[in-house]
Amino acid sequence: MPDPAGLPPTSEPTSAPTPALTALHVTGARPNFPKAAPVLAALAERGVRNVLVHTGQHYDDAMSDVFFRELGIPRPDINLGVGSGTHATQTAAVLVGIEDLVLNGEHGRPDVIVVYGDVNSTVAAALVAAKLQIPLAHVEAGLRSFDRSMPEEVNRLVTDRLSDLLLATSADAVEHLTHEGTPAEAIHLVGNPMIDTLLANIDRYDVDAAREAHGLTGPYAVGTLHRPGNVDDPEDVKALVRALHGVADQLPVVIPLHPRGRAGLEAAGLLDHDGIRVVDPIGYIDFMGLVRGASVVVTDSGGVQEETTVLGVPCLTLRPNTERPVTITHGTNQLVTRDNLAQAVKEVLAAPGGDHPVPPLWDGHAGPRIAEVIVSFLAERESV
Repeated sequence: MPDPAGLPPTSEPTSAPTPALTALHVTGARPNFPKAAPVLAALAERGVRNVLVHTGQHYDDAMSDVFFRELGIPRPDINLGVGSGTHATQTAAVLVGIEDLVLNGEHGRPDVIVVYGDVNSTVAAALVAAKLQIPLAHVEAGLRSFDRSMPEEVNRLVTDRLSDLLLATSADAVEHLTHEGTPAEAIHLVGNPMIDTLLANIDRYDVDAAREAHGLTGPYAVGTLHRPGNVDDPEDVKALVRALHGVADQLPVVIPLHPRGRAGLEAAGLLDHDGIRVVDPIGYIDFMGLVRGASVVVTDSGGVQEETTVLGVPCLTLRPNTERPVTITHGTNQLVTRDNLAQAVKEVLAAPGGDHPVPPLWDGHAGPRIAEVIVSFLAERESV
């Protein structure tokens, strides 16, 4: 198989930038924004005109607007304002909005559509690109949980099948794409742009400020939980609350609680333990300061698995599987159940700290690699 990175041995661009090139970036939910920021910056440096679409899948300040302020991302050129709803409603609204933008919008037809991750906005934009025959670049391609009960897994599979450029964060993602029959020349191992954002801002993650903001004087845990498998079924919610209380028996647990599932968790008695501290969703910088100082993080989020891996913070993922196994083999992550969560926390707290490997190419330079792949691809198309 050819080198999956598809990159030249030197960091110098291999193709001259052309201002005529336009990239349409589709973002919509909190996990997309830290991934998009380094890609937008790197493409702009190469003279590509970026058009940024915020679909509004996540629409309140703490879930979206704060990222544009904190990460220096240009304000979106278009906000579709699709809001919440069922998967079908949300996906359909984004699909109609992106199609209208491409066909009738003032920015014209883009040379490439760039999508991020596995949210509904991503798969909707991928369908538009395929129908209108616009090249599609998928950042974070090839991740697989092999669990089709997860809506994100369906979105990943469909988006990857429709993509022309599959931009993978890790070697296992490259292997998945290869086994699925993706042409080798379409696969590029570029690293993780979310880690670019993490490392670029690491000096801003203030642990002391996080402790003061939440009244923390000793070791503490952070929890982030929102997946349907944890917060939709009432019996699962009760079991989750019992498990979190078992953690809070050992140390305080700060939970920036996603709107999804909050009412159910609180109704099941989440706040009946003095060690549980529920707060509203917080901005990226404040959240990363909280995570950086934590003794352990309990999560069902994909991105948090990656961020804790680089920060060296023990991560317990409350899921039966993960599409990011590299965070287990090259990081601090392990899968746990509600039944063994409290014991896993006890073992983490008793274990000595130490160095751990970080996945290859998670070095803060994924954005420039992605930009180089996209610009080279577009230049080659123009020359044909």
